[in-house]
Amino acid sequence: MTTPLFLIWFEPHHAIAGVAIVHGAHNAMKSRMLKHHIDREALRRFGWALLVGALAGALLQTVIPSDPLLLLVGLALIVLPVLKVSESWTSLRLPEAEDRLGGFGSGFLGGLTGHQGALRAMFLRQRLPDKSAYAATAAVLALVVDATRIPIYLWNDASVLTADTLLLLGFVIAALLGAQIGRIWLEHWKSDDIQKGIMIGLVFSGFLYVREALQALS
Repeated sequence: MTTPLFLIWFEPHHAIAGVAIVHGAHNAMKSRMLKHHIDREALRRFGWALLVGALAGALLQTVIPSDPLLLLVGLALIVLPVLKVSESWTSLRLPEAEDRLGGFGSGFLGGLTGHQGALRAMFLRQRLPDKSAYAATAAVLALVVDATRIPIYLWNDASVLTADTLLLLGFVIAALLGAQIGRIWLEHWKSDDIQKGIMIGLVFSGFLYVREALQALS
């Protein structure tokens, strides 16, 4: 949900970098709070493939022009939320050997567009049916992607840190507060209506970005 908001104020490269910083702060906080629930076997299965995918995606992101990148973000906002909401995808039990593919794919998409959660959920959710274990392990995996891509983004262009520092800081603070509130709600949140509403908004945003990018490219 943060990417469409950042795109209001920032061009695509800066938006992805800014969201990565917010995302990293949130996942670092969540990983610390839920550290006792982390499934280390799941971390081992995803392991190096996740890191390599994030590295490749982030490096590619730095060389893609803004309009094609906006098109990729738009497509990610359309396709990945649909996969995440669809129980027919997240209920699949894939062979353990395929976790390397899931790790590389989610890392690559995370590095390229910032959207890694839906593909990772397809591989991880059925491995970890416990909500706390899933949230903790997913946070660590996402943090690995963030720690890989953020230095690459900033090495390529660090001006996102100075373009609107107070806005970025406000997003980071909100993410940290959200992690605290989410920990309280985690055991009691049974309805997915809010999540589905957010997904509908993301898909709608994705169509708008695809339209804008295609107009610019034409």
